[in-house]
Amino acid sequence: MTSDRQGHSQGTLLTGMLVVLVAVLFVLSLLTGPAQFSPRTVIAALFSDQGVASIIVRDIRLPRTLLALLIGATFGLAGAALQGLLRNPLAEPSLFGAPQAAAAAAAAIMAFGFAGALSLAVPLGGIAGALLSVGALVAIAGRRASLTVTLLAGLALASLAGAAIALILNLAPNPYIALEIAFWLLGSLRDRSMEHVWLAAPFMIVSWFVLAINAGAFRALTLGEDAAASLGVNVERTRVLVVIGVALGVGAAVSVAGAISFVGLVAPHLVRRFYGSDPAHVLLPASLAGAALLMAADIAVRLIPAVIEIKIGVVTALIGVPFFLAMIFHERRALEDSTQ
Repeated sequence: MTSDRQGHSQGTLLTGMLVVLVAVLFVLSLLTGPAQFSPRTVIAALFSDQGVASIIVRDIRLPRTLLALLIGATFGLAGAALQGLLRNPLAEPSLFGAPQAAAAAAAAIMAFGFAGALSLAVPLGGIAGALLSVGALVAIAGRRASLTVTLLAGLALASLAGAAIALILNLAPNPYIALEIAFWLLGSLRDRSMEHVWLAAPFMIVSWFVLAINAGAFRALTLGEDAAASLGVNVERTRVLVVIGVALGVGAAVSVAGAISFVGLVAPHLVRRFYGSDPAHVLLPASLAGAALLMAADIAVRLIPAVIEIKIGVVTALIGVPFFLAMIFHERRALEDSTQ
């Protein structure tokens, strides 16, 4: 009992520290850019007319910062939810194909000239692609499919979306459009506006709600699906809801920022050791860690000197791949130790 109270106090303290870290990074993100402003000017520019400072802070830096916050939190929460559902520490949102489907739909709109007809055509198309992939996943796997069948259907859809992206790049009308799509797929928050925020935020917030209401089911699933069912958990309903929640949030994120990988894998692991084995306790800290991670990465791409701004998806991949390899080696050592 004493250790539980200590663990709870440690978790509460860490959650508070993560909230403070996210707030600090939010302010730093508003301060970062070629134009130098004091913190007082930035805060004043948010709430009153400060001329050029208000234009830069409100129209350029604030949308970028809000998207980094929302997208990072969405990926962190989605990764923690999937790892709780699958009881697998290597699970991440791309397993179900929604991010790839969103990227394929957005790439198709850019390649075939529909982006010029409507400024929000690319994000709208990305969200439509993610929703379509969810419908296809449920149709292929069936509402009562096992977890293995659902995963296989998701991997098949992810592969199909990857092939579609390759085909779109081959069919692009000219090399410049193909290059634009290739850069967009690397992920970036540059030149995003509040319209992108208002478009993607509702889908991401709905996904947070859908994933959060299943927290109790994740706790029960640590005992296995049969035990969870005996405790009153509708495992099939939980599986469908989590897949839909992940697809909505991650699809909306990809549709406005391009492909951003590994945040959903790394964020839950950064905080899990401080919250014990209960996956329900990891959801909020993982979303905060994801938000902090993506905002830090976005600040870094603006500070790194380069002719063309480094894509944020490249930075998250450079962080995530070594982390992923370390996880694989850890799991391999644990497996070898258990067999000796």
